[in-house]
Amino acid sequence: MSSETQLAGFKRLVRKIKHYEEAVGLIYWDMRTGAPKKGLSARSEVVGELSTEAFRMTISDDMGGYLAYLTQLEHFDALDPTSRKMVTESKKDYDRSKKIPPDKYQAYVVLTAQSETAWEEAKNSNNYALFQPYLEKIVHTINEFIELWGYEDNKYNTLLDMYEPGMTVAKLDQVFSALREKVVPLLQAIQNAPNPPDCSFLNQPFAKDKQKEFNEFILRQMHYDFEAGRLDETVHPFATGLNPGDVRITTKYQPNDFTNALFGTIHEGGHALYEQNISPDLIGTNLCSGSSMGIHESQSRFWENMVGHSRAFWDRYYGNLQKTFAGQLDGISVDEFYRAINHIQSSLIRIEADELTYNLHIMVRYEIEKELINGKISVADLPKVWNAKYKEYLGVTPASDSEGVLQDVHWSDGSFGYFPSYSLGNMYAAQFAHQLKKQFPDYEAWIASGNLLPIKEWLSEQIYQYGKLLTPTEIIVKVTGEELNPDYLVGYLEDKYKTVYGI
Repeated sequence: MSSETQLAGFKRLVRKIKHYEEAVGLIYWDMRTGAPKKGLSARSEVVGELSTEAFRMTISDDMGGYLAYLTQLEHFDALDPTSRKMVTESKKDYDRSKKIPPDKYQAYVVLTAQSETAWEEAKNSNNYALFQPYLEKIVHTINEFIELWGYEDNKYNTLLDMYEPGMTVAKLDQVFSALREKVVPLLQAIQNAPNPPDCSFLNQPFAKDKQKEFNEFILRQMHYDFEAGRLDETVHPFATGLNPGDVRITTKYQPNDFTNALFGTIHEGGHALYEQNISPDLIGTNLCSGSSMGIHESQSRFWENMVGHSRAFWDRYYGNLQKTFAGQLDGISVDEFYRAINHIQSSLIRIEADELTYNLHIMVRYEIEKELINGKISVADLPKVWNAKYKEYLGVTPASDSEGVLQDVHWSDGSFGYFPSYSLGNMYAAQFAHQLKKQFPDYEAWIASGNLLPIKEWLSEQIYQYGKLLTPTEIIVKVTGEELNPDYLVGYLEDKYKTVYGI
């Protein structure tokens, strides 16, 4: 066969795999947004069957043949950059997946689909025992996979690399240590500040239909394309990118706190803008997704915090908010509102945490995951260990497992190694924001006038369009001229909160 024929066959196979994955993604979205409860068990079997078929294709003889041919130096060097990256990514997946028996993979997919339902029931009933056996099986299976995949220095490194290529425990320990060293004293100074914001006016009934109306308005201001997406309600907010023409987001409405759903919506909207603006040329390839979870989280955190929690943003949109909740915010100035939504307080719930203490929530999960994967603690110990870590890192102790160890969905689907992406995202976001302000002095004036399009277009040009064509390091260096540097996040947090708290 000619090189052209080999490449065409390879691309057809990759496209077919992506079609299966898109179907699975749609089923997962349906399962989490209102599918009939009695059908979830059978639906889990469907997910397992389709996922396993896609898995079999990634390790098939056809795929092996294409990769063996296309990775030969003379053929590989002749490929265009996009095809070369497609081959590289497929080879990495092939080498890793080939080590996992398909029947074991299928059993694991079914387990995680069932586990998510068990987690939801356990969380709603505050009964960790309902979830514990599923989590024990997941951790056991992941450890079996790690032994098959192999690892260097630390078993957890293999999981980190799946979400943030090149990241290791050694690097993360260093970054988190430096961040915690600066964040904790700032938190202490804030807690001792003499004039904390008054947040009492945020704790009142806010009609769900009005919350939804305002959330959709803000998404449109961000230039989220509703013809290529939708907003739904779920227990745990998430974004699902099926392809750039179908990127769905969800949120969770709280009856007495509109900020939870609003900033959750902006957060997921940031993810969605990334997915909606990947180059159409990458549709049907294995590059039609974010560069890494850290880069992906940088966009959700950038829009949620650097834009959505900024003073400039509310100078423009506070009037709209007051009109939406007619009479409920009268007499509250934009300055009082801005300080209230940027109130810093050690809390129990990660997705409701302020942007300063949020990183401490992530560090708790990171420390627990390292110990769990390396066999230093057991699944049965998690509630006790969780509560102790929260007391140590944030000075608070959960009153129930629902607001403690059961609060996050990610362990139920086996996403170990994923949580550090959130803090990495905060660091990337601060570094991108610094570059954006440096390059465009009118940046804050754009936000204050409601002109968010230039920001979205800059991000699309610099980051979104490339999908997975570039690595996280290539992106951060291309955009900012240097590798990841946590000092930008520290500087951003210190500048902002010393102003908010007058310290």
